[in-house]
Amino acid sequence: MNRRINIVLPERTVSVLDRVTTKGTRSRFIDQAVLHYVETQGKQSLREQLKAGYGANAERDLAMAAEWFPIEEEAWRTFENSRTTKKPAKSKQA
Repeated sequence: MNRRINIVLPERTVSVLDRVTTKGTRSRFIDQAVLHYVETQGKQSLREQLKAGYGANAERDLAMAAEWFPIEEEAWRTFENSRTTKKPAKSKQA
């Protein structure tokens, strides 16, 4: 469903709009331009928020990884040792 609205644009913007569209396609062009702008700004904003979050938590995350590393390494060694020391299953003979 389309809805008619009235907007006021600076003369310079209208001149640019007239150069890149025809009068019958202005609404479609503005629709696509607004959606594109919102989508790209939303992605950029999300990137900035994630980057800020990663930076804010970097020291904590590094400390946590260092704290858990020996435990994970021990678990990995235990797992590897259990795989290599398992006896093969006995085969049934008829």
